[in-house]
Amino acid sequence: MGCGMSTEDKEGKARNEEIENQLKRDKLLQRNEIKMLLLGAGESGKSTILKQMKLIHEGSYSRDERESFKEIIFSNTVQSMRVILEAMEGLDIPLDDQRAEYHVQTIFMQPAQIEGDSLPADVGGAIEALWNDAGVQECFRRSREYQLNDSALYYFDSIKRIAASDYLPSDQDVLRSRVKTTGITETTFIIGDLTYRMFDVGGQRSERKKWIHCFENVTTILFLVAISEYDQLLFEDETVNRMQEALTLFDSICNSRWFTKTSIILFLNKIDRFKEKLPVSPMKNYFPDYEGGPEYTAACDYILNRFVSLNQAETKQIYTHFTCATDTSQIRFVMMAVNDIIIQDNLRLCGLI
Repeated sequence: MGCGMSTEDKEGKARNEEIENQLKRDKLLQRNEIKMLLLGAGESGKSTILKQMKLIHEGSYSRDERESFKEIIFSNTVQSMRVILEAMEGLDIPLDDQRAEYHVQTIFMQPAQIEGDSLPADVGGAIEALWNDAGVQECFRRSREYQLNDSALYYFDSIKRIAASDYLPSDQDVLRSRVKTTGITETTFIIGDLTYRMFDVGGQRSERKKWIHCFENVTTILFLVAISEYDQLLFEDETVNRMQEALTLFDSICNSRWFTKTSIILFLNKIDRFKEKLPVSPMKNYFPDYEGGPEYTAACDYILNRFVSLNQAETKQIYTHFTCATDTSQIRFVMMAVNDIIIQDNLRLCGLI
């Protein structure tokens, strides 16, 4: 008689394989909740990514939601003009038209938080007039020398629309709005079969000590770096370069014992501002070993290598994307790629690939 496997044995083996596969599938289903931790220094774009996730997966903001952002947008706009006017004093830059001094006083008289359903007409008029002043423009061009929100240019250029009595914020207006994140915020999204729990933590130094012990079991870390800030100093310590701070933070997270099995996705963000800055603010002034001149691709490669080379674990892969967090179509595409990465990592951990 031959020693081939009997029909009964084959059926038994097939059943065993099916049971094993079912167990693996069950294990995968238990992992269908993805905990994603958003990390990065202050103002790197973490909150903007969360807003984009809402737009992409839940649709546009409702009228009530848009209305709720009005006061934030008004406050951001007025505060940005106040910051420029204060910087003009420190940098000894005079107004080009001294008659605009009246508008300066209007701005300085405003509270830190602008309340109301519309921006007062005199405030909107003051911002429009000042933004057209050559002295204000000169100070704006030197904004790397002080702390100015990225949204300033966008809001100033839109001031007629923002100051209109019937103003209703657009999705882009909301994306550009800025409120400092303190503590930990959690946002949940469902993408296909996966439920994402995304945690955003404060980026400023004082918030960081609260991070690591809370998040040992996260699936993925999404780390954001504002690469446009290579020539800027920290808000909380104006002796420290923002890019150097981001490198130090990434090093500590990437090589932390808490995250040895956690996949890391690196968003090198604010590429639009980065591209604009390179010709006028040489990177070599801040990173002497950089030899690529104003060439955008060379500068991107340099920064990418600076971050990826910090990874000390041969088994850990860093997934990288160059991003503009305010570009919804680009972030939609990038997050599809991120979703694929997470699914593949899940399958690998469960032994299905």
